[in-house]
Amino acid sequence: MDFIKKIEASQLTAETPEFNAGDNVTVYYKIKEGNKERIQPFQGTVIQRRGAGSTETFTVRKISSGIGVERIFPLHSPLIDHVTVNRRGKVRRARIFYLRQLTGKKARIKEKRV
Repeated sequence: MDFIKKIEASQLTAETPEFNAGDNVTVYYKIKEGNKERIQPFQGTVIQRRGAGSTETFTVRKISSGIGVERIFPLHSPLIDHVTVNRRGKVRRARIFYLRQLTGKKARIKEKRV
């Protein structure tokens, strides 16, 4: 069992910033199109973090043209170039799925005061 944990620990990336549910983040994701590669930003609110170790994922939600778009990213994926935290949100839950039913001003999250 220790052998598996050693292999998983070698796959972890250390340069991920600290963020939680409610934070507004921009994920810069590498997209391969044919033989070209480009970086595409995806900006939205983190609605959950799930898992631990090398299998940890986070879900980011944004509204695009009035339609809610959610994307699940593996935290330690080699395809993620970097993640920047734009705003820290103040929420009282670890999984804020209630945002799916809210639109407009009701879907706003208060900013955490530093």
